[in-house]
Amino acid sequence: MPTLWKRIVFSIGAILCIGSVALLVVALFTERWIIGTILCQTGVDLVNASNLELAQFTGDIYYGLFQGGKTRKCGLGSRHYKIYIFPNLIKKLNAGLHMIIIFFLFIAIGFALVSLAFCIYNARKVPYQSVKGPLGLYIWNFIAALFCSLSFASFIAAVRCHQLTERVVNFRENLFHLVVLEESMGFSFWLCVASAVTHGANMLVVALSSIHLPKIQTKKQQQSTASGDDLLY
Repeated sequence: MPTLWKRIVFSIGAILCIGSVALLVVALFTERWIIGTILCQTGVDLVNASNLELAQFTGDIYYGLFQGGKTRKCGLGSRHYKIYIFPNLIKKLNAGLHMIIIFFLFIAIGFALVSLAFCIYNARKVPYQSVKGPLGLYIWNFIAALFCSLSFASFIAAVRCHQLTERVVNFRENLFHLVVLEESMGFSFWLCVASAVTHGANMLVVALSSIHLPKIQTKKQQQSTASGDDLLY
């Protein structure tokens, strides 16, 4: 049976693993990996809009790994469109890189669950094999953090190097050409980054399990023995 300190440490590690899985699942299925503003360049050119009139042609966009949305303003008011990455838009993107991002995230979730199982095991039992103890937790947490990092690094590469937002915003735009004015990473992206940080924190927590706390020993009170001579006085 592990000591109380190790049970506390591995229980904290299990909570961190649960938090990491939750962060990844939310990041995977939410639509705020990228948020930005877009300009209807065709509408601006048609009316020769000045700087004060550009607000009438400026919309916004947001999207994730599966779907998103955009608001287009081309002089006829706001038009909101839903964006679906699958099954048609993926053909216009770098499909291989996009699928790799999703694949990396699922692998990270899998190893986070493995780490969770090992934390629970170490909180209940003392492992006889080193790979089932802290060493195994270091390995699984490192792999999970690695695939988290690879996923958001690949997404940055898709956005910066392959003009991902430009392709998404102009999908099925036959009459108008939209220009991306600015774009930034949304909260879904930062949830993925936070998951990698969580696994790093988990490895630090596991390292604390090797600390041996001193046992608190209570001194036994010595019973006073009275002799017969003491009783005379």
